[in-house]
Formats: sequence, C-alpha cells, structure tokens
Amino acid sequence: MPHQVRRLNSNDHDALVEIYRQAVLGSTAQLYSEAQQWAWAEQSNTLRSLLPEGEGWVISNQRDEPIAFSLRYPADRLALLYCYPGAQRQGCGRRLINAIEQAATADAVTALRTEASLISKPLFERLGWQVSWREELRIGGVPFQRFRMHKQLGQRY
Repeated sequence: MPHQVRRLNSNDHDALVEIYRQAVLGSTAQLYSEAQQWAWAEQSNTLRSLLPEGEGWVISNQRDEPIAFSLRYPADRLALLYCYPGAQRQGCGRRLINAIEQAATADAVTALRTEASLISKPLFERLGWQVSWREELRIGGVPFQRFRMHKQLGQRY
C-alpha cells in the first residue's frame, strides 16, 4: 500500500514519465483502441517540459519510488493524474485529487477544472466534480473523446 503523499520534485521526472506511459498502455484497453493508446502514450515526450511548470504531488511506495502523481497547472487546473496500473484502485487518485484541491483552496482558488478521460471521469464524479461538456479532439491524428469537468471548492465528498 502506498504510504505517503509528498511534493513532486525534479528527481521524480523520469519515474513520472514512465508512470504516464505505463498507465496509458497498461490500463486503458477496455475503453480505448490500440491506436488511441499509442497516440496517447506518445504524449509522454512532452510531459517532461510540463512537469516543472506546475505544482505536483507524488504517492510513493515504501522505498520512496513514485507510483502515482498529479499536477496542477495553471493554478485553477488539475492537469495530470496518473497511477501505475498495479497500484490503481487503492485510493491514490482520491488522495492526489484531494491534495490538489487543498492546495488550490489554500491559494484562494475557488474552482478547479480538468480534462477527464473515460477512465478518470467516474472518480472525479464520485468526488463531486461535474461535467461541463464532452469534447472530441485528435491526439497524434487519432480521434478521442474526453470530458471537461469542474468543481467548486469548499465542498466535501
């Protein structure tokens, strides 16, 4: 069981890129085609430049190796939420979303927004997030659907 939520630091970047790739390739097959999985996974190449821009959190194992992470960028947007497939459904996502919400509240942000995948949408909904709209986009030329979601802060779920 993961034991700590801590701030993301630059030493984590390589591990977070790998978590991203493994999460996309290892846990999306029921909802996404192989072409979608590979197009999405290829976005990991741009992840490294985004990580220093935002404020992030990591959940690590007993050896302080990251197994899940989240990133808030800009201040009113939950930009990234990913977990190794073997560590999913153990509360990591909930803990990371809570960390983002608490930090945003401390920064006087009154609402957060995100773009949720078919996989993450149910978790966000359980935590009180609402769908603003469903959108279609292309990643690497491949069509995707995702959900723009939002949450007013100060509400507990």
